[in-house]
Amino acid sequence: MKFIILFGGASFEHEISIVSAITLKEKLRGFDLNFIFCDQDHKFYLIDSLHMKATVFSKGEYKKMPQLTLNHSSFSQKGLFSSSKFTGTVINLIHGGDGEDGTISALLDFFSIRYIGPSVGASIFSYDKRYTKYLCKAKKIKVLDYEVLSSKEHTNITIPYPIIVKPASLGSSIGVSIVKDESELDYALDTAFEYDKNVLIEPFISGVKEYNLAGYMANGKIHFSIVEEPQKDEFLDFEKKYMDFARSEQVLKADISEELIQKLRTNFDKVYRNLFEGALIRCDFFVINGEVYLNEINPIPGSMANYLFKDFQAAILELSNSLPLVKRAKVSYEYIHSIASAKGK
Repeated sequence: MKFIILFGGASFEHEISIVSAITLKEKLRGFDLNFIFCDQDHKFYLIDSLHMKATVFSKGEYKKMPQLTLNHSSFSQKGLFSSSKFTGTVINLIHGGDGEDGTISALLDFFSIRYIGPSVGASIFSYDKRYTKYLCKAKKIKVLDYEVLSSKEHTNITIPYPIIVKPASLGSSIGVSIVKDESELDYALDTAFEYDKNVLIEPFISGVKEYNLAGYMANGKIHFSIVEEPQKDEFLDFEKKYMDFARSEQVLKADISEELIQKLRTNFDKVYRNLFEGALIRCDFFVINGEVYLNEINPIPGSMANYLFKDFQAAILELSNSLPLVKRAKVSYEYIHSIASAKGK
C-alpha cells in the first residue's frame, strides 16, 4: 500500500508535526511511504526516509531536497526533460493551522487527491473550540460551561474561579493557563491572545477524571481504540503533550467499567458520525459524577494516536480502503450549447 505522509505546515504546532511524522515512519514500516514536508512558506519538499530526522528541518537542510508541486491526483517533481509523479493515499499529519483548519483538506480536494484526515467541514467544527461547543449542543453532547472573549471586546467573566483560559483555535495546550484568582487573569489573557484573537474561558475542575478514546469508520462501522486515562498534574501541558506525540508503544487500558466505556463510545459516535468519515480522530472526555463531557476533538491526533491501537497498521489500512467517495460535477456545457443553438450561433 502506498502512502504519502504530509507534515509540517505554517503553524504553531509545526515542530510537533515533524515529531509525529518521524514516529509514523517507524509505526508504518513495511508500507511504501513517501514523506512530503510543507515548510512555513508553503513549499513542498520530498524527504528521503533516511533524512527523516529533526535536525534536518531545524537546520534547513530540507531545502536541498527536491521541491514538489501539486497536480491533478499527485505531487510532481519537475525535471529538465521529464517529471516524476508521487501518488498514494495522503495521511494528513499537519497539526494545527493548515492541517486541522481545513486548508490542506481543501487543497487536496481541489486536486482530487485521496487522503486520510478531516474534511473541510469536519475541520471547521473541531479546529475552533467555539464551533465544537456549537456542534455538541446540536448533537446533545454535554460540555463544560464556557464564555468567549475577543481581543477587541472584553466583558466581565461570570464563571467563578479557578478557570482555564484557552486560545479558541489551537491545540497541544499552547497558550493555555489555569487562573486561580482575578490577579492572574490579565497575564493569562495576554498569553492566549498571542495565539488567537478569540479565547475560551471554562471552569477548572481540579482532579477531574479524563479519558481519551480514538477511532475511525470503515465499512460503515466505527472501530474504537482502547480507552486511556492520561497521567497528568493539574492539566496536560505542552511539554507532556509534546512527549505524547513521540509515543509509539501501546499504552495501558484504563481501569474503568464496561458501562463507562460504552458511554464514552456513544458520545464518540455522536461526534464522529456523518462528519468525520475518512479521518482517524481522538476525543478527550471528562467524567464528572458519572456523566461524560466532551473536552475537545483532535481531528489529527499526535502520531495518529497509534499508541491506543493494538494493530495500528491494520487500522490505517482498513481506513484507507474505506475512504468516502467524492462525487464531482461533470461539466457538459449543455446549457451554453442550447443557448447558442437557439440564437443560431
